[in-house]
Amino acid sequence: MIMKISIVTITYNSAATIEDTIKSVVVQDYPDMEYLLIDGKSKDRTLQIAEKYKDKITKIVSEKDGGLYFGLNKGLKMASGDVIGAIHSDDLYAHPQVVSNVMKLFNADPELEGVYADLIFVNREDTNKVMRVWKAGEYKPDSFEKGWMPPHPTFFVRKSVYEKYGYINTDLKLSADYELMLRLIHKHKIKIAYLPETIVKMRMGGVSNISFFVKLKANIEDKLAWKMNNLKPGFFTTLRKPLRKISQYFKKAYNTFFY
Repeated sequence: MIMKISIVTITYNSAATIEDTIKSVVVQDYPDMEYLLIDGKSKDRTLQIAEKYKDKITKIVSEKDGGLYFGLNKGLKMASGDVIGAIHSDDLYAHPQVVSNVMKLFNADPELEGVYADLIFVNREDTNKVMRVWKAGEYKPDSFEKGWMPPHPTFFVRKSVYEKYGYINTDLKLSADYELMLRLIHKHKIKIAYLPETIVKMRMGGVSNISFFVKLKANIEDKLAWKMNNLKPGFFTTLRKPLRKISQYFKKAYNTFFY
């Protein structure tokens, strides 16, 4: 018997991009999948667009919340799948077999608790134009200390892991996804597997790329994430994390042949 998966999308005034996201989810060929769309009471056409696909979206919830991470927690707790993944309203799955490929790993190993993969950053208007390549690579016990983290939109986790180790920490505004993965993978050492393929296209121009001050605040929150978990980072951990992004630009030329 195969396991059920839940996919969660958080929206707020996402009319410009949400249809691409929804389309990329509803074409997935995995047979047992629910799709939850959690909206923060959008004031644009987000909900009207979502309604066009209501026969393929399991549940649409629209109500005021505290922002992205609050919405994600709501979706994670509402999900009924054995495994949960989240795809943001700016992003899209790279092909219709993404969920099936992820779930092959979970269905093959009852002890597997998480899966992550690769991601590409694409032009906001032309999602076929690759701007950066995030090749996650295999996880090692000291990876986080070296500034590593998996791309959060590619991170799929068993619901039981959230129930055991906690959900997203909403005290953090920019690095809650980093803190979550640091806590689950590095601190609690959940069993994870790397799927070596690109499964998510992320549009450039998200909140984390807005300004130097936003990046500085995120770096401060990264340090706080270690402290919250009573963990000690390496001497250059928080410096090496942003420096890893530089190499993603050099991988762009290679990937031009494939995307």
